Amino acid sequence: MHNKLTRVTALFLCLSILMLWPLKINAQELPFDLQSQSALLMDYDTGTILYEKNPHDKLPIASITKIMTTLLALEAIEEGRISLEDEVTVSEYAASMGGSQVFLEASERLPVSALLKAIIVASANDASVALAEKISGTVETFVKGMNEKAKELGMENTNFSDCTGLSDEGNYSTAYDISIMSRELLKYPLFFQWSTIWLDNLEESANNTMLTNTNRLVRFYDGCDGIKTGSTSKAKSCLAATAKRGNLRLISIVLAAPTSQLRFSEAAKLMDYGFANYDAVPLIKKDSVVERNIAVTGGKEKVISGLAASDFSLLQKKGEQSEYQVDNIIEQPIKAPIIKSQKIGYMTIKQNGKDIGTVDILADRDIDKAGIYDYFKQIIRNWASASYNKLEQKNE
Repeated sequence: MHNKLTRVTALFLCLSILMLWPLKINAQELPFDLQSQSALLMDYDTGTILYEKNPHDKLPIASITKIMTTLLALEAIEEGRISLEDEVTVSEYAASMGGSQVFLEASERLPVSALLKAIIVASANDASVALAEKISGTVETFVKGMNEKAKELGMENTNFSDCTGLSDEGNYSTAYDISIMSRELLKYPLFFQWSTIWLDNLEESANNTMLTNTNRLVRFYDGCDGIKTGSTSKAKSCLAATAKRGNLRLISIVLAAPTSQLRFSEAAKLMDYGFANYDAVPLIKKDSVVERNIAVTGGKEKVISGLAASDFSLLQKKGEQSEYQVDNIIEQPIKAPIIKSQKIGYMTIKQNGKDIGTVDILADRDIDKAGIYDYFKQIIRNWASASYNKLEQKNE
């Protein structure tokens, strides 16, 4: 086994694509400030922070908590632990939740998909508890999983005490940590199935409750397709929003805004700044071949190709340029059997010597483990090839 490092360094000439490593910008360097106590603007692809104000202040976050609740649910679906069609029986405890709710009745049964819609669109506390109980058995166990996931993601200043955000005691996070879990949530395409709904009905429920998206930017801000609102008397008005225009997706976090209207206007103001000053230049296209002739051992085939697992765009400040570097990290040879779309390595993307992202490399096809007959055929093939080469040399 040995490590193979394929390095591609792209230098930009006069007509080449312009790239920039955007430096972190402090709030004092920008021509505006916000009334909200804490705020942050992040580029989704690279994680670059474009604006921050008190990004590490620990604050109550109300229903922003449900970003983690939703993330764990989508993760459970991806891992096959639950499915969208699974029925969930609403417990008396879930039905008793106050605050934002869809008025679920104890003992009624709804599919996981309906509960997710209720949470993502209407911030339903009763649906959140019912889904948490479905996934983990008890809310307490689910909340433990929320905190474990937070640590795994590097959310160092976050603690969850419930799955709804109803409690202000011991339930806190920061604008920076929220941007981390928001970025992780947006990796799941299934999220957008419900996050863009403005008005709908929960037809699966006994009460057929009308759902209205709590995030008004979904309707009134160009490109907005998520993420989550939150509000309590202690947390004030909070919002995690995202919007995409062209190749550029931004994440805007606003915490402890004095009013509900102000959280929307300030989140929009942050994204207006980002879209006006930055572009995203496509660098890696999902499913494109990023490495050929990757050595395989013990398989019916000797080489395989690697495909990019996702798109990746580089952030550039309008009018500026720089270099970028892509490294393919693949441990070769890869031992068969290999399953199509199996992770076989990863790409690291650097700009100005700084790591700005990674993209997994996936196998482009199945390769079965070689049997005795396959080894025998290979021996015959090698012998025939060697004999032919000797004959050619003799004729020369």
